[in-house]
Amino acid sequence: MKLIVGLGNPGAKFDGTRHNIGFEVIDELAKRFNVALDQSKFKGVYSIVRHEGEKFILLKPLTYMNLSGESIRPLMDYYDIDIEDLVVIYDDLDLPVGKLRLRQKGSAGGHNGMKSTIAHLGSQQFNRIRLGVDRPPSGMTVPNYVLGKFTASEQPLVEEVVKASADACEAWLKEPFLSVMNKFN
Repeated sequence: MKLIVGLGNPGAKFDGTRHNIGFEVIDELAKRFNVALDQSKFKGVYSIVRHEGEKFILLKPLTYMNLSGESIRPLMDYYDIDIEDLVVIYDDLDLPVGKLRLRQKGSAGGHNGMKSTIAHLGSQQFNRIRLGVDRPPSGMTVPNYVLGKFTASEQPLVEEVVKASADACEAWLKEPFLSVMNKFN
């Protein structure tokens, strides 16, 4: 079984913020597979999806970003999911809006949700999809920036990259992550 995790913060006030782009990908996948995230356990909401003989989980941790690993690790342990069967989707300040980058390993790069995930998994060796949110403008703090919403001119790029990320997740259900990386990077 595979696990697709989108990082974000719970609550309506965070909808549409840069930090919640991972949640947007999970919502897109839930829509595509016609499922609701109707299971609430492991400090998150999730759904077990059965599609074309495959079984996988879509998860949104509800721990707030900085504690994401507190949701991911217990769910992986409960369902006996191997670390190579995990992909984590999150926002990245080092990529421009509309760009995505797939990686099989790496550091947290200053991202607190990834720091928590790495700490709880005890490894940096897991699949990830980084979605660009760009750097804050001069004079704006990073927290205020990532908790802010995308501009109207950025919105079409966001919609495009969310769909591309969901496409990459769907491809990963059928082929190795390395092959998916070669297609989408």
